[in-house]
Amino acid sequence: MYKIAVMPGDGTGPEVVKEGLKVLAHVSKKFGFKYTTKNFDCGGERYLKTGQTITDQEIADLKTFDAIYLGAIGHPDVKPGILEQGILLKTRFALDQYINLRPVKLYNQAFCPLKDKTPEDVDFVVVRENSEGLYKGMGEFQNKGTADEVAIQISYNTRKGVERCIRYAFEYTKKRNKRKNLTLCGKTNVLTFAWDLWKRTFDEVAKEYPDVTTDYAHVDATTMWFVKNPEWFDVIVTDNMFGDIITDLGAMVQGGMGIAAGGNLNPQGVSMYEPIGGSAPKYTGKNVINPLAAICSVGMLLEISLNEVKAAKAIEDAVIKIVRNDLKSLSAGKMGYSTTEIGDLVVKNI
Repeated sequence: MYKIAVMPGDGTGPEVVKEGLKVLAHVSKKFGFKYTTKNFDCGGERYLKTGQTITDQEIADLKTFDAIYLGAIGHPDVKPGILEQGILLKTRFALDQYINLRPVKLYNQAFCPLKDKTPEDVDFVVVRENSEGLYKGMGEFQNKGTADEVAIQISYNTRKGVERCIRYAFEYTKKRNKRKNLTLCGKTNVLTFAWDLWKRTFDEVAKEYPDVTTDYAHVDATTMWFVKNPEWFDVIVTDNMFGDIITDLGAMVQGGMGIAAGGNLNPQGVSMYEPIGGSAPKYTGKNVINPLAAICSVGMLLEISLNEVKAAKAIEDAVIKIVRNDLKSLSAGKMGYSTTEIGDLVVKNI
């Protein structure tokens, strides 16, 4: 009996989560496993009413679950940063979800903005360090509000934090068993302290994985190659900030935010899975948002946290089938189907 925490969140989050749970219910019956869910109402509406983001007690409760299923966090009436730091980052740090895993996979060539690129060309994974770097929130103002103001933001990287991320990436590359190539994405020529540590650690750990080939690319070059030659990449490992940036570009390359799923992982603890497109408040309640990213997030949850590999594969196969055969677009309101109809289509095709 699996325990799954559900955090629908803001905007269109509850709508896409509903479809993900619909698919989860179907595959649980088909593949013979049982689960319970508990809802956590963390989000903008509660914050506006109570001033609470996520409480310490809720964090403690989340640690008792097998996985967390998240919709979206972000409310137009709440100042940017409050919910993101008070819910998302607090949860990631408290549960030590030190890996952000983002598969970038093209299912239908027609939805790729790159000319002449096929599903065989766009199939890579970004492993992003998820607990350190610039997102640690360290820094200060000096002489704030004056003409001499200085804002200092610190990129905080530890050997332990960097090494565990890099080791995960090497293990993942072996397990993925495709080209067995791991690319370190950084900025060694300018960010000489942090990326000296990253590059030294990467090179040292690489000696333990002779069957994995390695290379390095500056982050600016990586964005260029994502567009020009995405087929060059197998697995990429990078820091928190660069990972945040290049995974959004990856989402566009694979067809858009509507298909982009991600996991915030603690390989030894509780992980959280989410569509990465955000709350999309302008589409709230219109039944037009694409739920496929949220449905694919359920697939990641099943595969990684629950080891229900066959159920996860069935979900992905169904998604591929309808993306290739049924949808006119992956963009909200242009798909040819409503949000709920797409959920039904996935269930039908499993």
